Amino acid sequence: MRILIAIGVPRQQEAGAAGVVFNHKRELERRGHTVECWFLEDIFERPPRFRRFEALIFGARVARRILRDKDRFDVVNIHAPWGCVYGVWRMVFHPAGAPPYVMTMQGCDERYVHAMRREHRKGRAWHFGWKNRLWHRAYERTMYEYSIRTADYGVVANREGWIFAELACDCGPGRIRFVPNGTEERFFVKHEYADTVPLRLLYVGTWLDRKGVYYLADAFERLARRMPGIELTVAGCLNSEEQVKRFFGAGVRERVRVVPFVKREDMPAVYAEHDIFVFPSLFEGMPLTLLEAMAAGMPVVTTETSGMADVVEDEFNGLLAPPGNADSLVQAIERLCRSEELRKRIGQEAQQTMRRYTWECVTRKLEAVLTSAAQNGERK
Repeated sequence: MRILIAIGVPRQQEAGAAGVVFNHKRELERRGHTVECWFLEDIFERPPRFRRFEALIFGARVARRILRDKDRFDVVNIHAPWGCVYGVWRMVFHPAGAPPYVMTMQGCDERYVHAMRREHRKGRAWHFGWKNRLWHRAYERTMYEYSIRTADYGVVANREGWIFAELACDCGPGRIRFVPNGTEERFFVKHEYADTVPLRLLYVGTWLDRKGVYYLADAFERLARRMPGIELTVAGCLNSEEQVKRFFGAGVRERVRVVPFVKREDMPAVYAEHDIFVFPSLFEGMPLTLLEAMAAGMPVVTTETSGMADVVEDEFNGLLAPPGNADSLVQAIERLCRSEELRKRIGQEAQQTMRRYTWECVTRKLEAVLTSAAQNGERK
């Protein structure tokens, strides 16, 4: 098949959404398909004048380029919300020969709204006042809904978003499918579970309110008082050391190490040199860093929500805490800190679980959806 994958994010392999696209492209090409990817840089020579409408403009330009050369692709896979324009155009005008459209969505937008509304009440949401919520509902949610409704088929990276897409957008059975994210083979390395002092905690991800960074800071401060040698590394946060350390009390800042950017090829070594992976996010699709840490054999503590709960089974291959609850984070992390045996058992089970989540495995599922669309999608 000749496949197009389009997504409105920068072409950066270290980023989560772009990383998903690059890995799917590699595996699809290994299976004999021709894959072309369009990112922001491929559509915009310079940032659009009206940045607030960047997503809509990106979607419109993608649709125009596809329709201008309709025989170039057998199927197009456009990530939500950027597929809404192409989907609506096909639904309204039925252009002859337009390739079938498969929608990809990372998570459930309803979960994001629910989580950030609660954080706003606590004063811990950075940009979720009533004006932002109104804009989100009128603009972003509408784009997501039309991206789903107008697709021939869709794939969603977590079960919560999959169910929401079927119910809220009235999609028939089988039209939207669960296709999780995956992890690369190079992360499957032997992990050491020595009873080292001090224990080293690791958080990997952008430093955002929705990532639960307030609760990470709260939990670490309490742990530092109980366990004098404990350390925390914040990696890949895209923020300066000063900005991150501002969230921590003066008494523990010297125990927080900040690495704003880490190259993809260096990540296996980062996982190997730490003892416990902590990921307190309030909302995710299915985070690649969590899958990578589990593949590397790290014991993980994360939240019981979104895609994290799809792969982490509490007490078996990780420990789960309610989102937005620093007390539960402290209890889970402290249990792992005090038991080398527990760290080893959970870390090894996590690594075994990830054998079912390699990119080779999950891309087969995406390939099946793309094939169904190419064979059965409308080309009126």
